[in-house]
Amino acid sequence: ETEPSVETPVGDFFGMGWGTYAQLNSLPVTVNPGSAFNCYWTMPFHKKCRITMTNINSESMYLYYQIDYTLTEVPQDAGYFHAQFRRKNPIENGVCTLVDSIKGKGQYVGTYLAWGVRNNGWWGEGEIKFYIDGDTKFPTINGTGTEDYFCGSYDFEVNHQYVEFSTAYTGLPQVIRPDGLYKSQERFGLYRWHIMDPVRFEKGLRVTIQDLGWKGNGAYLIQHSDISSTVFWYQTEPHNPFPKLP
Repeated sequence: ETEPSVETPVGDFFGMGWGTYAQLNSLPVTVNPGSAFNCYWTMPFHKKCRITMTNINSESMYLYYQIDYTLTEVPQDAGYFHAQFRRKNPIENGVCTLVDSIKGKGQYVGTYLAWGVRNNGWWGEGEIKFYIDGDTKFPTINGTGTEDYFCGSYDFEVNHQYVEFSTAYTGLPQVIRPDGLYKSQERFGLYRWHIMDPVRFEKGLRVTIQDLGWKGNGAYLIQHSDISSTVFWYQTEPHNPFPKLP
C-alpha cells in the first residue's frame, strides 16, 4: 500500500489523548506506569508491513519500542487492521462524525474519544449511531446515551463525583477536573472495544455521536465540545484514503 491503514497520534492510538498519564487496563491496549504504551491488536499482513512514527515537535525525543510478529499462514480473506483519527473543534450542529468513509467488507472493533467540554453541567446525553451498508436517515444501531455506550450509567457518578474505571472492553480511564464535578473545561478519555460485540458491515459504515448535554427541566443542550476520535476496524482492501491528518 502507498496509503497507511493506520494513521493517528500515538497518544490517541493508545487511549491517552490528553497527553497526561492515566492507567488503562484493557484486553487490546494497556497503559502502565510511567509511560508504557502496549497494544495487542492483531494486525495481519500477507507480504510486508511497515510502521513509522514521526516527531512533529520542535525538540528531539527518545523512542523505545518493541514489535512482536509471527511469520505464519494468513487466510486470503483476512481483514486488515485500520485506525483513523479525527478532531473537530468546536463541534457544530450537535453532531460529531467519527468516521464516514469506510467502504468494503469488515467489522468495527473500537472507539476512543478524548472529549473536552466547554459548558457547565452534564455533557453526555448524545447517542452514537452506526449507519451500516447504505443506511440514510435511520441507522441500524442507535445508542441511548454516551455513558450507556461506554457501559457506564447515570453520568459515571457515585456520591456526586465522576468515577474513573478501566475494564477489559470499556472504560473511562481519565477525568481531568479543573474545578469540580459539573464545571466547565473538564476533559474525559473514554474507550469501548467491540471485541465480543463487533459491528459487522458488508459494503460500508458511517459512525456519528451527538454532542448533547442536559439543561435540566427535561431539555437537552446542544454543545460545542472539542472531540478527538480514534476508531478501529478490520476490512478487506482496498480502503478509502483517509482525510488529511490535522
